[in-house]
Amino acid sequence: MIIQVMKVNEILKQALLYDFYGELLTEHQKEIYSLFVTEDLSLGEIAKEAGISRQGVHDLIKRCSQALAGYEEKLHLVERFMSVKKRVEQIDELLDRYGTDRDEAVLQRIREISGKIIEEL
Repeated sequence: MIIQVMKVNEILKQALLYDFYGELLTEHQKEIYSLFVTEDLSLGEIAKEAGISRQGVHDLIKRCSQALAGYEEKLHLVERFMSVKKRVEQIDELLDRYGTDRDEAVLQRIREISGKIIEEL
């Protein structure tokens, strides 16, 4: 079960990296990597469709993964996105409580969180 969760997390990570930085890959790289990450095709299926060897697909996917990770290491766009997403979820939770509490502290906390989001952008 834990291994499955780790695999899903890795797939989600690769999909996010592709969403943010995929346009920086060549057309051929995008095509192959997209089949692997978004279509969840096996190396053999991609090799057959692209007309290249399974090893060639493996090497290309590995290079793409490294390139995308390198872009994230330098630009941190996915990291910022995830941070902002977390803060927006916190605001949503506070707003849900506000409907019942009508507490000034809730509004103050929302202002603090939104200020942090602005700072990150």
